[in-house]
Amino acid sequence: MAGPIRLDQALQSAAQKLRAVSENPYLDAQVLLSHVLNRERSWLLAYPEVQLDERAIQEFDRLVARAAEGEALPYLIGERWFYGRSFSVEPAVLIPRPETELLVETALDYLRANPDRRRAVDIGTGSGCIAVTLCAEAPDLQMVAIDRSHQAVRIARRNAETHGVEHLVNFMMGDLLNAISGAFDLICANLPYIPSDRLSSLEVAKREPHIALDGGGEGLIFISRLLQDAGRCLAPGGCLILEIDESQGDRVIELMKRLHPDWPAAVHKDLAGLDRVLVVEREA
Repeated sequence: MAGPIRLDQALQSAAQKLRAVSENPYLDAQVLLSHVLNRERSWLLAYPEVQLDERAIQEFDRLVARAAEGEALPYLIGERWFYGRSFSVEPAVLIPRPETELLVETALDYLRANPDRRRAVDIGTGSGCIAVTLCAEAPDLQMVAIDRSHQAVRIARRNAETHGVEHLVNFMMGDLLNAISGAFDLICANLPYIPSDRLSSLEVAKREPHIALDGGGEGLIFISRLLQDAGRCLAPGGCLILEIDESQGDRVIELMKRLHPDWPAAVHKDLAGLDRVLVVEREA
């Protein structure tokens, strides 16, 4: 963009550049310009005639060019909203998804129904969106958050500090449940669950870390390991909640019947009607 340009013109031009890589190019352009100007999107719509200064034009052009190359918007602006809160994200961690809010809601339902059960662990914490949200919503929680990536632990700790719950979360590096001992009332995990042979066909795999996506042959390598070890760490009367791929509902139920036949297990569907969360209860 050369010379003075109105805000609405900048948005239209950017949307054209993003059309090939975005389902909502005008919305994406608004998100990027809101970030550059540190204004709400509603302000952009209210003042289309505002002239952008040279600094804003250059920064906006730079972000639009990166987005047009396929970089994910949350990484470009450094944040993603999840359960009503802004979480810092970097390319080292998975971008929080709306469907993961079902896992959080299910966990909160368990905590509300069991006010005396407050030992929880979040396996594969990533950005910390699950652990931090649960502590923010249930401030008497005693949370352990584990990830095998030191970068993820750093980002998750920063998000805990942002939302004032760092004193409630013990961050650890480790491989699944191997890093902990003792019994937990609540085990949550959003582990890599995409089958390896599907990754190459998914747009998400081009933008986000494979370590947070690749679940091996059938997508169940990490889920299977966690379920096998759950008997050591899930307290009687405790609850284990895992996010799964929409294709894995029947298989994880079969896996549970084989590994822990006496533990009731069910799969909850997301708003799209797809299998999304495995909920396991251990009898008291």
